[in-house]
Amino acid sequence: MLDIALKISLALVMIAIVLNTYRLSVGPDMPDRILALDTMYVNSIALIVLMGLWLNTKTYFEAALLIAMLGFISTVAVCKYLLRGDIIE
Repeated sequence: MLDIALKISLALVMIAIVLNTYRLSVGPDMPDRILALDTMYVNSIALIVLMGLWLNTKTYFEAALLIAMLGFISTVAVCKYLLRGDIIE
């Protein structure tokens, strides 16, 4: 039963990543593209955690934490660049 739920979850997360890729490439303006990229980070973290559950390894969870930290920092940096034109003051 858990195997079926994991496969369905993996498929739904992959569909969400594809839709985020579409929004990232077609987005009407830059804030929409940044939001799509941030959402893609969250979806990739979910995908990695689901793969870790499916393969029953702990290494994937460490990779998910690393991607979460990098995703947060990069989103803050890009937003700061759009608002002020400079990342470091």
